[in-house]
Amino acid sequence: MTSSLGVIGVVGAGAMGAGIAQVAAVHGHRVVLADAMPASLVRARQGHEKAMAREVEKGRLSRDAADAVLGRLDYVDGVGPAQLARFADCSVVIEAIIEQLEAKRSLLQGLETVVSPTTILASNTSSLSIAALAGACRDKARVVGVHFFNPAPVMPLVEIIPAISTSADVADRARALASSWKKVTVLASDTPGFLVNRVARPFYGEALRLHEEGAADMATIDWAMKTVGGFRMGPFELMDFIGHDVNFAVTRSVFDGMFYDPRYRPSIQQQRLVDAGFLGRKSGRGFYEYGEGGVAPAPLQDHALGQGIVDRVLAMLVNEAVEAVHLQLASVHDVELAMTTGVNYPKGLLAWGDELDPATVLGRLQALHDETGDDRYRPSVRLRRVVAAGGSLLDPRRW
Repeated sequence: MTSSLGVIGVVGAGAMGAGIAQVAAVHGHRVVLADAMPASLVRARQGHEKAMAREVEKGRLSRDAADAVLGRLDYVDGVGPAQLARFADCSVVIEAIIEQLEAKRSLLQGLETVVSPTTILASNTSSLSIAALAGACRDKARVVGVHFFNPAPVMPLVEIIPAISTSADVADRARALASSWKKVTVLASDTPGFLVNRVARPFYGEALRLHEEGAADMATIDWAMKTVGGFRMGPFELMDFIGHDVNFAVTRSVFDGMFYDPRYRPSIQQQRLVDAGFLGRKSGRGFYEYGEGGVAPAPLQDHALGQGIVDRVLAMLVNEAVEAVHLQLASVHDVELAMTTGVNYPKGLLAWGDELDPATVLGRLQALHDETGDDRYRPSVRLRRVVAAGGSLLDPRRW
């Protein structure tokens, strides 16, 4: 598949686009990488050179092999008509530009005028509708979502998202390409947030709600999710790491796309951080302060409190995973695979729900719903059915 697909185009040389370009070049493709900002191209080139030097230093590539990878990367300054013409020979073009619908639609329209009729036009969007992006093109069947996770050279998961208009052949080719790059692929439905970003919303949203209610401070919630729950990062430090401009935008996109379902309601607290420009690590301040003078707050290491925090967040996560399968957003297998490889959860959420006992998960959600009256805690009808049948969340035959 690698040789038959030939040249890969990537538009957008930020962290995601540069990472995708590196993956393609490492796997033998000639890559055309373009960006409207010259500084982004400079950073991308420097990043590629640094990455290859690291591979040589660690003995994973010879110097000649690393130089060959760098030699396959063609950097294009600008995305005007003349620059887009450089993508004419590409078999696949992946856009990874700013997360704005009209900007992406305009780019896809421009690309369609220069590439061949068989070229796949893919979007790395994390939450925008693939159908809405494809709607800008004459040949909507060639447009597909191919969502990598950051950093693309390291993270194994790629979500393949066919729109209602995407041809089965295009989706299959996109999935085969990602697999040839040694990526783990899952098939996700073209719904807000796709699979990982939708199922993961409670990890952030419920942690924010716990803090807003005064149940615990941020450091304690982070400590609980890591030490008691086994997650690699706590929700507040992870939001700071991702960047609040990005994390909040995804939450808002899912909330808007789901017609204001309270399960996905954004936090005013996070909105205020974005308003103030406190975007996390990249700005020096988010929920925590970074750099000189930044002092990490000490958590209250109370195991009973920590267990209560984990139980509440986990009940919401399991419920969301059950709902994803119930609504046919993805298969049981792909939901489990996506959450363990895409966001490094310590266990698949459906397996975790079985371990806790679905009846226990249901009881926690019902108690929260009864106490607060908030529809964000409504249990999935499928969770109710599994509990009533005494079945397993992992066994679709009982669903």
